[in-house]
Amino acid sequence: MHSKPNFRRRAAAYGVHFFTASGIIPAALAVREIASPECDPRLVFLWLLLATLIDALDGPLARICHVKRFAPNIDGRTIDDLIDYLTFAFIPLLLIWRMEWLPLGTGWTVMLAMAASLLGFAHVHAKDEERGYFRGFPSYWNAFALYAGVFSTLYHPWITAIAMWCLTVLTVLPVWVIYPNLAPQRWRVPILGGALLWTLTMLAILWQYPRPSTTLLLVSLAYPAFYTYASWKCRRSETV
Repeated sequence: MHSKPNFRRRAAAYGVHFFTASGIIPAALAVREIASPECDPRLVFLWLLLATLIDALDGPLARICHVKRFAPNIDGRTIDDLIDYLTFAFIPLLLIWRMEWLPLGTGWTVMLAMAASLLGFAHVHAKDEERGYFRGFPSYWNAFALYAGVFSTLYHPWITAIAMWCLTVLTVLPVWVIYPNLAPQRWRVPILGGALLWTLTMLAILWQYPRPSTTLLLVSLAYPAFYTYASWKCRRSETV
């Protein structure tokens, strides 16, 4: 009588692992598009968005299904970190290089950002899940790459380059940024709700890509500014 509920829980737990691993599908399709002769960055961003959606859901599902208890033979964190590195760092940075959104002769510097993110992911304190923080810039290169295409097209590639180099340094520095899924309670609703609205503005930018209206671009930048402020404010309140 007790074996059936236990089997269902184990099946659900392993199902979460397979769901996390399914992120490799949009990752592979994004790389395939990058490698195509006529790369359309909008398709790459849509595949990366799907990977981000999977990443946003697998953590809560893992906690609900108690994967550490019912599927202990697979380390979901390892799967998650590998796919996150590909879809949040390596692939979007590769796209920046492929699309030549950096000044002539500086494309290779994406490898510095790739290396910094690799060190960031491997740091033993990369995630403070108890308090709800990432250590360093949390390799949101997928979002950065979307802005890189806009700023390099509408303004100048040097804006993209300087911003990328600054974020590369911040990736390995001991700064703390809110982990959205584990944000402190008072910040959770605005952080997650804002992220949803921000995603909609990013989709609107894709519709006009790479030349969105100035108004839409400024509106989309409001959330990263709020997220940065919230991270600073929240961390500061804990250290005062």
